[in-house]
Amino acid sequence: MRAMRKKLIAASVLAVLTAAVALKATEKRASPHEQATASLGGKKITVEYGRPYVKGREIFGKLVPWGQVWRTGADEATTLTTDADLTVGTLHVPKGTYSLFTLPTEKEWTLVFNKTAKQWGAFQYDAKQDLGRTPLKLAALPAAVEQFTIAFEPQGGTKATLKLSWDKTSANVAISAP
Repeated sequence: MRAMRKKLIAASVLAVLTAAVALKATEKRASPHEQATASLGGKKITVEYGRPYVKGREIFGKLVPWGQVWRTGADEATTLTTDADLTVGTLHVPKGTYSLFTLPTEKEWTLVFNKTAKQWGAFQYDAKQDLGRTPLKLAALPAAVEQFTIAFEPQGGTKATLKLSWDKTSANVAISAP
């Protein structure tokens, strides 16, 4: 009888845990996750990121503080996976997967490639793991962008522009593959 009770309790606990995991997996995130892709010289580049909304908040300088590393999106750190070696701005990026961080200041922004691809936000960010950094070109947007967006704008064959847009700001960098 005691063994039967233990099995029944174990089965009940397992059922509850399974249901909780299934519920968590289907739970809608506050910031949807997206992919931006490009093909440069026949090689694929993919950026995976969380897309937060402005929701009436002051974004740059408040939600995203000046002078602090930002995860460049929401939730997990944004990642870039490339099947080709790239030149991103002034930085050589070997093929592989990297986390992308942004270091915004009021006057200039820097894009950071970090070798630790899988991490939550910027909470465990370690500058010692940086592959390198490159400057971003800033521009004021003519209309506010409610949801953070990363996009590739093709520039022909082996070139593109990586564009980050949110609120009233656009930050861009040239990308090329050999």
